[in-house]
Amino acid sequence: MFEMPQSGIVSGRLRNMSIVLGIIGIVLLCLAVLLGRYLYNNMHYDETLMRKVKQAGFEGKQVILPDDSVIRYGEGPRNGPALLLIHGQTVAWEDYGKALPELSKAFHVYAVDCYGHGKSSHEVNLYSCQTNGEALIWFISNIIKENCYLSGHSSGGILAAWIAANAPEQVDGLVLEDPPFFSVTPQEIQKEKGAFAWYDAYTVTHSFINQKEEADFPLYYLKHGYLLSLFGGLQNKIIRSAVKYRQANPDRSIKIAWFPHAWLRPLLYMDSYDPQFGNTFYNGSWMKNIDQDSMLKSIKCPVIYLKANTLYGKDGVLYAANTDNDADKVISLIGICKRINIKSGHNIHFEHPDIFVAAFKKLIKES
Repeated sequence: MFEMPQSGIVSGRLRNMSIVLGIIGIVLLCLAVLLGRYLYNNMHYDETLMRKVKQAGFEGKQVILPDDSVIRYGEGPRNGPALLLIHGQTVAWEDYGKALPELSKAFHVYAVDCYGHGKSSHEVNLYSCQTNGEALIWFISNIIKENCYLSGHSSGGILAAWIAANAPEQVDGLVLEDPPFFSVTPQEIQKEKGAFAWYDAYTVTHSFINQKEEADFPLYYLKHGYLLSLFGGLQNKIIRSAVKYRQANPDRSIKIAWFPHAWLRPLLYMDSYDPQFGNTFYNGSWMKNIDQDSMLKSIKCPVIYLKANTLYGKDGVLYAANTDNDADKVISLIGICKRINIKSGHNIHFEHPDIFVAAFKKLIKES
């Protein structure tokens, strides 16, 4: 019987060990590359998006209105009918970054900073749906200078609906992106166990402006917001990382390399957000003199209503803009309205930009 020499056995084992170590090395290298990409993306994802937006031809601009207020906006190339985008709370026009390049292929896109956000005017007397709505009607007449398609996200959806109802001759079609109809006033949003926005936004802005210990609103939000409380003991680690980053980068938006950027995306624009804006939702003044039923009945153009998932937390808090019953009521009040339910979080244009863009293509066909 043939026996392998001892040196051959040792040599074979060494070869096998070398192969195993090589495979482990390759796996570790791949993991290091993936980890590096993950960390880099969390710190620079917005820069990558905005490079694509600029490459698509968008420019940042601003206009001074007759009352001396300022509206900052982004404008894309003239590739089709005008489209005006109105963001939700705590962000800015750049929040549409994922959808803007594709939208600009078929539309002449304008995306504005609402009052109290970005580089538009920060004056409390401007923080109402009617005042901001009147300013944007002026914007359509004097900057866009033609009929437009219109879309608003979240509270921006309430604003877009107000514009469509009060300037029907200027709006050809409307996309409502998960607006909080019938869950927007203080009384409505606190019904039953309350809604996420009440605990994570409005009570936080209200408490912030009524205290003097903390001057940095994004840090205050991280310490007192509802969202991070859901992470248990991890919340303190997030706060420590945020404080450390802020100390090293006082003029930059807070970012945390190890934490998924999608969860902390509101921080990207929060330094240019006025908490007094959120307080008008806490005290109800943002909706002063507005009847939601009458407003929705007054909309004459075709409407596509994008409704994100209706979810409830274990504590019974509504993790959605509004309930399914409220969404049904919206449909019943608008004359021409197509509802599209989407398995998504609240920020549909960021999570599913393809679905968001497709809604406008569908709107054009129905207009």
